[in-house]
This record gives sequence, structure tokens and C-alpha cells, in this order.
Amino acid sequence: MPALALLAALLMLIWTFWGPVAAAESHKPPVKVGVILPLTGKESRFALIEKNSFLMGVDEINAGGGVNGKRIELAIEDDFSDVSIARSAVQKLIIQDKVIVLAGGYSSELTFAMCAIAQDKRVPFIVNTATADKITEQGWEYVFRLATPASEHPNALISFLSEVVKPKTVAIIYPSNHYGETALQKFKEYCKRIGARVSLERGYVSGTDDFTSLLSQAKKLIPDLVYMISSLTDGALMMRQAGEVELNPKLFVGGSPGFAMSEFGTAAGKSSENLFATTPWTPSVTYPGAKRYYENYVNRFYSPPEYHGAQAYAAIYVIAEALRSAKGLTPHQVREALTQTDMMTAFGPVRFLDYGIKKQQNSLPTYVAQWQDGKLATVWPRGVADKPYIFPVPAWPKNSHSGQDRVLGQSFSMRNVSGKLSTGCSADFSLMTP
Repeated sequence: MPALALLAALLMLIWTFWGPVAAAESHKPPVKVGVILPLTGKESRFALIEKNSFLMGVDEINAGGGVNGKRIELAIEDDFSDVSIARSAVQKLIIQDKVIVLAGGYSSELTFAMCAIAQDKRVPFIVNTATADKITEQGWEYVFRLATPASEHPNALISFLSEVVKPKTVAIIYPSNHYGETALQKFKEYCKRIGARVSLERGYVSGTDDFTSLLSQAKKLIPDLVYMISSLTDGALMMRQAGEVELNPKLFVGGSPGFAMSEFGTAAGKSSENLFATTPWTPSVTYPGAKRYYENYVNRFYSPPEYHGAQAYAAIYVIAEALRSAKGLTPHQVREALTQTDMMTAFGPVRFLDYGIKKQQNSLPTYVAQWQDGKLATVWPRGVADKPYIFPVPAWPKNSHSGQDRVLGQSFSMRNVSGKLSTGCSADFSLMTP
């Protein structure tokens, strides 16, 4: 059968020339990327979302051909939320695993220590979550930050308060620890900037089960704004008890990351309704790939991600692009490629810029969100809002004992102070640095 013989000869010829090339391509050593996250301890909930997002991103990149024909391989280390362990993890990844670039970093304290080592070893570190300003204020050439620094987080909230709310008086409730007291001082500065008087500032012990006395003090002062700096658990209980004492400011704002998480809505129930929260990202942002990332994550891991995951997902794509464009796969060459980064990600645009005293810092807008009908809607800035904000917020019903039957505001205007229907959106931040 000449036809079959001819076909066999042709296939053999093709394999002779291309088989070894294909085999060589498939056996290229992978590019090792180190990731450090607090997979054990109080921050593990967030770290798991980030780990899943790194893995999902790597799978997508490798399925698309990897970087110049090479697969990315993640070497993931747990820092156990301990500075000494975090330092050891960085050393291991660089010296033993021989990674050429690092990513991760949740706690600012640990991340600062890890970045110092990365700088000393001259291996680039992409900080995707930690927000303390000082991380990019050391002049370090091998440290790049994707996340918005803490000092820029309140920008959208301050804009919303200045343009829409215009509060005259503010009550600030915060945990009596370094985190809470630092955030208190920052927010007081912002209040001064917008001409608002802080009529109450009260600290509390984290984990308390009764906020009624504190909330009753706030009620007597009739503040326009109640600003809460707290954990997810404390914040949810605080909102439930605000209904019990019938504390009715023009708006409640949650100034910590937990208020913008789905778990907060579950914990607070209907008491979360109309609460404003700050966040650097929501699934409704208009960035290309943001919605797809969110949906793919839910389909794969059966739970919703939030901004921590979007940061990690964006970080691995930034690293992949740098690996593709680098002149070689040495830490120095990858570092040089990262300085030229200019790309769009699911978390937003990424460019590592030098400005003020900051070096290689990405700068992104932040957003204000509001809990509406049990879901978090982006409401400010206007250009990215997926729902209009509700302001002033409805009052708690009289004699409410649980805060669960809060009026949803049918009789309240959804219009801003100028009388125009709000189409605003955005959501920023958490004054507290992770």
C-alpha cells in the first residue's frame, strides 16, 4: 500500500526534525518563583485565598505555554505569622530553592523584614498585600509593591465624605492596640482635612462582647458619622448592638478590611444593611479580567475571593510578564524587566513608579462600597459605581432589640446633597496596614 508507506515515511521525517525539538521544549527546567504567606495562624483565611489565586494564575499561564516555553513552578513557604520564621523562609527560598523572584507578604511587619533580606541578597520581591508606607520608602532597588500604600487608601473615602456627606461631627471607635491607635491618628488627620470635628474617640479591648455602653455614649453626641476600626467579628457585633441602642448617625463607615468581606455580611446579618466600607478592589470593578477571575475562583474553590486574592492573582501575571521580557533569567535581569512593567491586570493597572520618597510603588485608585440587600455594592467614585449609594442611611426602627429589622429606606432619598440621583461608586481601603 504505497499511500500508507508514503504517509509513514512522511511522519518519520517530521519526527526526525521536530521530535527532538519538541522533546527538548517539554523538558526545559521550570522557572522557580518563591511565595511566602501566613498559611498558619490568625491570617490563614486571607493567605489561603492568596495561595489559591497564585496557583490558579500559574495554571493558566502554564496552560498558555508558560514563559518562553518554560513552566513556572511555585515554591510556597509558610511564615507562621512569625518574624524569625519569615526571615528563615526567605533565606531558604533564595539559597536552597534558588528562586529568582519572590512574591507574597501579608503582615507589614513580617514583609518589611523579608524585604530587607531580599534586598541584601539582590533578589526581586513583589509585595502584593502589605501596605505599610515604609516598605517602599527605604530606597530598596529589589523591592516592588503592587498594593496601594496605607497612606493612599483613604483617598476615595475622603472624596466621598467631602463631596457627598460633608460631616460636621465624627465618632471614632477603635481597638486599644497599636493597630487601632495608629489608625485613629490617621483618620483624625483626615477629619481635620475635611473640616469635621471629632466629637468622640473611644477605644475598646478587642474581643469584647458588649459595646452598648460605648455606643450609647456616641448616641448622646448625635454624630453625623460613626467610623469603626475593628476586626470582622467585633465590627459585626458592634453593628448589631448599634441597632439595640438606636444609634442613628447619617452613616456608619467600617474602616478595616473585614467590613468589606462576605463573612461580615453573614455575621452581621441585616444589621450590615447600608453600612459603608472601604476596599482597594471589588469584583465589580471594570478592569479587564476582574469578573473572570472572580467567577473562575468561585467555580474552582467553591467560595468567593476578595481583594487579597485579586492582588496575588495580579502579582503572578506581573511576574510572568517580567520573566518573558527579561534578557535572561537571573534575579538582576528580572529586576530590570520589572522596572519596565506597564500592564493591566485583574487588580488594575500596574506600573512601579518612584514618587515622593517612595520607590517602585504601584499607585491605584481605591473604592467605597456599601452593603445593600445583603450584598456589597461599589458606590464611589461615580465612574465605577455599579449601584447608587444610599445616603443618609435609614434609621433603625423604634424599639429594635436586635438591629435585624432595620428599615431599608423606602422613604429615604437615594439622592445626594445636590438633589441629583447618585450614580457614584468606588471603594477604598482600610486605614489599617495588613
